[in-house]
Amino acid sequence: QVQLVESGGGSVQAGGSLRLSCAASGIMGRIYSMAWFRRVSGDEREGVAFMNTEGTTTYADSVRGRFILTEDNANNTLYLQMNSLKPEDSAMYSCAARVGIFLRGEYARNPAAYRNWGQGTQVTVSS
Repeated sequence: QVQLVESGGGSVQAGGSLRLSCAASGIMGRIYSMAWFRRVSGDEREGVAFMNTEGTTTYADSVRGRFILTEDNANNTLYLQMNSLKPEDSAMYSCAARVGIFLRGEYARNPAAYRNWGQGTQVTVSS
């Protein structure tokens, strides 16, 4: 059973940095895709950063050059380093996983493609 637990959210001033962590269990030794999504309000999620075990890593245009996605395979943890944060980055950030499939392109950006979600961690950026 796949479980995801996020941490690292908080409040920061514009221009600052935060690092989010997503500790995953149940994925070791398997093919998978993982991503970070964020939700400002309502049910709509915006994809932020995406990776798969094929080696593909991509970013939303809104965060490319500021956010960096890395993975610690030994600890099964996905990190999202967020730099040069802006007030519009404020949101509830969640990590998501889909085991058994390499998600790419528009499929990776579609939250419906993911089967497992963490509980989320709040990021607030003040101006």
